[in-house]
Amino acid sequence: MELGTPIAEGNTAKIYLVENRVVKVFKGHLPDTEAANEARKQKYAHSCGLSVPEIFDVTEVNGKQAIMMEYINGKTMGEILFENKEQAEYYMSISVGIQHQIHSKVTDSLEPMSEKLSRQIKAAPGLSNNQRSALLKRLETLSIDNRLCHGDFHLYNLIKTNNKVMIIDWVDASVGDMCADICRTYLLYSQFSAELADMYLHLSCKKRGLSQADIFQWAPIIAGARLSETVISEKAERLIEIVKHHFPR
Repeated sequence: MELGTPIAEGNTAKIYLVENRVVKVFKGHLPDTEAANEARKQKYAHSCGLSVPEIFDVTEVNGKQAIMMEYINGKTMGEILFENKEQAEYYMSISVGIQHQIHSKVTDSLEPMSEKLSRQIKAAPGLSNNQRSALLKRLETLSIDNRLCHGDFHLYNLIKTNNKVMIIDWVDASVGDMCADICRTYLLYSQFSAELADMYLHLSCKKRGLSQADIFQWAPIIAGARLSETVISEKAERLIEIVKHHFPR
């Protein structure tokens, strides 16, 4: 298959547009099950009635695992917000409403978030044995719900078309507590803009009747788990400081 030039590239895959379909080609270092797992999560989200691109096929392209899916023609909400900064709260409010729709889906069809976080914390570099143990014990004490959670929810994973907003990139989806999912989104925003992160947190708590304490109780766990991810934009020192604030040694 002739792919041409990628239209986007992430940590795990390159994205191509071929015959009005998106072809997501995964990088070679990933497990052989990566494409199938992501496709399964996205298909499930689509089956819940959420605005999610349709999966057409899980295949192999030029020796690499790949997913073929519906192409969504539009701009990301992140691009739109930064072109219209005076309307930031309006667009952020839309995104909070979409995340609320995701969290309204109750299921046991995907991996439990608690298992995912536990696995990540155990593999995270930069933590002391005491910190790792303390994080795992804290995780055991928190109530674990069974709500669908996107796992990487932010404005750049929302594409606005003419009449709706589509939710993309479901690779990190799991079933768990919405407060943990909100905390992760807050953590993602706060690495770039404290103002946007605080706006998001305020709108999320107001929408759901939650307190900031409900969200921040997850902060050391989410930060510790994120240390296991290879993300160029994230500073490990910042995440370790969040963990140290709760568990100094």
